[in-house]
Amino acid sequence: MANLCTIGHNGDTTAEMRTLVLRDVDNDLAIFINSTSPKWRPLSQSVSLLTYWPSIQVQFRILANTSYVAEDIVAESWLLRPDPPKRMDWFYSSVTAQSSPIASRERLLEQVAAIDPPTPLIAPKTAQGLILSPYQMERLDLSQDNGVHDRTLYLWQQDNWVETTLVP
Repeated sequence: MANLCTIGHNGDTTAEMRTLVLRDVDNDLAIFINSTSPKWRPLSQSVSLLTYWPSIQVQFRILANTSYVAEDIVAESWLLRPDPPKRMDWFYSSVTAQSSPIASRERLLEQVAAIDPPTPLIAPKTAQGLILSPYQMERLDLSQDNGVHDRTLYLWQQDNWVETTLVP
């Protein structure tokens, strides 16, 4: 599960959360999103994300500023995606935006099957990516033999991570 993260942001009245694939882009953390998604605008400023690694029982909570992934990197990475997500990106761009209501799942599948992506295959302009620049991280280790979790806060200050032990 290390490649998955739950991203959070403040919605209009509640906190909104989504599970996304966490990527490595030139040694930076990144997420890829279609800009037709309602999550695009709030995430394009800053994010709160959570990862949980069950094999070692460690959770990471991260606060990060975001910046755009370069267009050429988005285009190159997009080509590596499986066919169904590529078709969905073209669906969002040419039929209807992500999270829009649709009459039925059957109608959705029909419309997705009818998508005719361009040749040569390229990413639509709505395929976007965000570099995550962490400024605060919290590590919670749940695997302690004595049952008392190990919790550590890391703050990025003056080009260094400052470590503080927290009460779990």
